[in-house]
Amino acid sequence: MKKLSLVVDMYGCPNRCKHCWLGHMPNRKMADKTDEQLIEYFKPYFENITYYSWLREPDYCDDYRQRWMKDNEISIQGRPMRFELASFYRLVRDKEYVKFLKEVGVKKVQLTFFGLETMTDFYIGRKNAYNELLLATDILISNGIAPRWQAFIFEDNKNEIVKLLDVIDKLNLYERCASFGEEFKFFVHAGSCDGENVKQYPIRIQKENIPKQLIPYYLEYDNILEEKECVKLLLESHEKIVFETSDDIVLNISNGLDVYFNYTHMSKPWIIGNILEDDAKELVRKIVEGDTYALNMIRKCSYSELVKRYGDATSTKVFTLDDYKMYMVNRYLDDCADYILK
Repeated sequence: MKKLSLVVDMYGCPNRCKHCWLGHMPNRKMADKTDEQLIEYFKPYFENITYYSWLREPDYCDDYRQRWMKDNEISIQGRPMRFELASFYRLVRDKEYVKFLKEVGVKKVQLTFFGLETMTDFYIGRKNAYNELLLATDILISNGIAPRWQAFIFEDNKNEIVKLLDVIDKLNLYERCASFGEEFKFFVHAGSCDGENVKQYPIRIQKENIPKQLIPYYLEYDNILEEKECVKLLLESHEKIVFETSDDIVLNISNGLDVYFNYTHMSKPWIIGNILEDDAKELVRKIVEGDTYALNMIRKCSYSELVKRYGDATSTKVFTLDDYKMYMVNRYLDDCADYILK
């Protein structure tokens, strides 16, 4: 029997990050009983269901403690995990929140930067975000939780990412985390090229422009490729595009109750169905069999066909090969959707 995780946008997100792979959606608090209704909808077809009440921002609701308890209570033979994620928005506004994180066993929390104050505020989409991230860092360390800083690098912020190294040294983050037996980590990457981040393609970092100081911190630097290398590899391959549904199915559910796989951003071509509109048995069949508009469309293609149509054989923009494949797939699906889903 397949396992199911339901990741539900019950409360929204205070940020509008320009790199978000999920894409921007309106904030809307879902009805209180939606969680139980979703469990009941899928329970006849899955013996193991793990429920997450947040998709974009963890613990964004005011009653986050009760919410976490309920996520655990309504899950069936499964338990939600924290994934080193927490709300820095809440950390700096609620003194009780860090105590809650300690209670549920959080030892590390990831915080995302885009440079210094002006650049980080711009990319996160609200003023004072950078200062809140610094304050959240102090709150975490004061409570024995290690921050893990990630930085997204683009052509327009690459030099500011270098300046973060000075901030890390000035704040003594490595030493302060080591004092309670944890390790401070800092890493840099370009992120996938879907969701909001696809809009940053024109300024996606070129490999030769990655500052040398950042190479030791660049995530899997030895495995990143230039776009032209991705194009060459895929042109020489006749690999068909296949997304196998695994025994551990993860579904993202929007606050309008549209259902998506968690492969990539939540756009129209990737909609599997809608909880309010579709028969449960038929929707589950589509999920288990992978019988969806997007998956059926891309099965007709090979990656070599897509790079011939969309790839740039001169570009030195950086990708992992998997991220580039998904970028090609979404370029194709967006074109199809423009024609078919009007």
